[in-house]
Order: sequence, then structure tokens, then C-alpha cells
Amino acid sequence: MADTQKSAAVSHVGKIRANNQDSAYAGSYLFVVADGMGGHAGGDVASAIAIRRIAEVDQKYTSAHDAAFALQSALIAANSLLAETVFEHNELTGMGTTVSGIVRVDNQIAMAHIGDSRIYRYRGGKLEQISTDHTFVQRLVDSGRITPEEAAVHPRRSVLMRVLGDVDAAPEIDTEVFETAPGDRWMICSDGLSSYVSDDKMEHVLATVPTAQDAAERLIKESLDQGAPDNVTVVLLDIDETIEPGHVPPLTVGSAASPLSFDSDSTRRALRLPTLLLHPLKATQPDPSHFEPESDDYLDELIEEDRTRQRRRRVTWLVSIILAVIAIVAVIAVGYNWTQTHYYVGDDDGYVAIYRGVQQSVGPISLSSVYEKTGIPLAQLPAFNRSQVAATISAGNLKLAEDIVDRLANASN
Repeated sequence: MADTQKSAAVSHVGKIRANNQDSAYAGSYLFVVADGMGGHAGGDVASAIAIRRIAEVDQKYTSAHDAAFALQSALIAANSLLAETVFEHNELTGMGTTVSGIVRVDNQIAMAHIGDSRIYRYRGGKLEQISTDHTFVQRLVDSGRITPEEAAVHPRRSVLMRVLGDVDAAPEIDTEVFETAPGDRWMICSDGLSSYVSDDKMEHVLATVPTAQDAAERLIKESLDQGAPDNVTVVLLDIDETIEPGHVPPLTVGSAASPLSFDSDSTRRALRLPTLLLHPLKATQPDPSHFEPESDDYLDELIEEDRTRQRRRRVTWLVSIILAVIAIVAVIAVGYNWTQTHYYVGDDDGYVAIYRGVQQSVGPISLSSVYEKTGIPLAQLPAFNRSQVAATISAGNLKLAEDIVDRLANASN
């Protein structure tokens, strides 16, 4: 893979997709991941084009702000190349890619980011997400509509708000400069890792696996152990006391490591890639929906759809609870009616009485009551009969209970 342990780049196609639409680059100063999308419409081509153009930024800069500007400019240039490629190859309509990259400049890191690939920093035993996902659910989280935990399982969690592609000629790129320190470990990954491996697990790997190469491979394995339904790519950079280049020579992995292919495929289905885009689960099943980029109307529709889904969920729970209560009440009613078909003879304040029900209670509720007072004093019964009545005498029905009372009346005379 590489001849240095300070950085690493590893990419895997995953266990479901037919091709790898991720691309990544680890160079002397530049480290970047691109996650292509568009399925058979050319996600692999999109990420490869972006990485090859952005790789030109891999050089030494006098300041981190200069590096951030150069990286941002490279992403915008890559966006233009994607639009030109789609114009020349209509079968690629709909392709696009996320891009997350960093440039090391002395003791600083310059970042540029668009999409939902992520940049993390591991420092002092804590893993922190540095980039912000440009997704619909992240907007819901930022606005307080849902929690991060709800976002992780939201049905719209893969809807992107910003990507490089053939829609927006001037996409908004996040840029920022960070201070870095010896011992820091920077990680860039596609959502094939972050969507299936927990932050705690990633933090554990980064804390316990000493070399960048081994740690990157271990993270890939963690994703594969979860089924890896998506392509998964990891780039790592370890910061030490020296200010030395990372990969020498540079390393390219994923689709950018293979020759580009613009061959038209009759099975490809042309898709428009709006800035709102769904990552397909399988490369053979691209999402056919069309969304206007950054459309306020569409955002309102998605938010209303989310509210409708929440209302529907509440109604479903309410109906389920009501049905459960009805079922419980029905069972209780049937059970109670069954108890009222039984009779027994017992003591009622010193007199023989016929009781209706069974000799049971449900909490404070008795399942029997006096049906008929006979007026036969217990004191007039022989000792044996008296003890039987005190212990109650079961009768299958009212006729049998009346027969028992008749026998007791005769015994009392």
C-alpha cells in the first residue's frame, strides 16, 4: 500500500455493491476522500474525476489559509469538470460525488468539505467529528426537530443537500483551518464506515491500533463485519513532532486508481442529480427521484412529510394501545361472565347461602356474590355439615346448589 506509517488510504467495494464508487488520495500534504453516487449513471467516474483534479493541490503552502483556498478552488474546478463530462457523455447524467479533504501545513490543517463523507480528529482519547454533514436530517437536527439518535435511523438520513455534480455551477464548500498537535490522528471516511460503525468502535480502534495502515485496515474490517452494504473508504494521517510529507510517493485507491471508462451502457438509466440526492443501497438500484437543488419548497415538503410520518406513528401507537386495551377488556369480560356461570354454598354471617361466581378475587374485586340467602342457621347443622359449609361446597350450576341446600335443610331438622 504505502512506504510510510504516518498515513494510510484503504478502500473496499463492500459486500453488496457491484463496483467501487469511492475514491481516495493520500499524498505528501493532501488527504482526501470522494464518495461517488449515481449508481450506474457514473458514481465511480464522478469520484475519480474529482480526486484526480483535486490531487493537483498536493504541494507545500506558506499558510494554511492559502491551502484552504487552493483546496476550495480545486473542488469548484472538479465540479466544472463533472458538468463538462456530463455534457460530453450524456449517459453519465446524474453522477455526482461528495468530497472531504485536508491539507497539512506545518502545525495546522486546512479543510474543505461537501456532502456526507466525514473528517474526524482523534485527540487525547476522544474522537470528534470536524466536518458537518450536508444532509437533510442534519438540518432537522440543527433546527431541533429531531435528535441525533433519531437522525441515525431516519428514513431520509441519506438525502444530501450539497454535492459536486452537474447541477450547481457554484456549490457551497465548507472550509476551515484547525490547529493540530503531535499525537493527533486525523481520519477521513466515506459513509460506508460512519453509517455502520459506531463512534465508540472507531474511537477504540484509533486508540488501540498504533500504525495508520493497520488502523485503516481494522476500520474497514469493522465495516465488513457489519455487512458493509456500501463501499467503504478510510484515509488516516498521524501527526508527530516532525513536519514531514505523508505518502511518498502519493497513493490513490478506489475507482480513481483505475482507468476512467465512459462507455455507454444500455442498462444505465439516466438520472438528474440534484443537490438533494439519495445514496442507493445497491449500485444496480439508483434512486429515480428528482429534486430541485436547495429548493425551499421541496424542503418544506420533506419537513411536512416528516411531520406526517410522526403523526402517523403516533396514531399507529394510539390505535395499537386502544386495540390492546379493548382486547384486555374483552378477555376480562369473557372471563368474568364465565365465573358467573358457577355457584357454591357457603357461610353468610352464620347462615347458609348460595353464592354466584368463583371463590377468587382480582385485587380488590371479588368474583363472587351472595345469590340467595336460605335462612338456615349454621348452628343447627351437624358438625360435619357445618364444617363443609364453612369451607364452601362447590356446585356446577344453580340446580346443584339448590339440591345441596335442600339436603342441608333436612339435616338441620
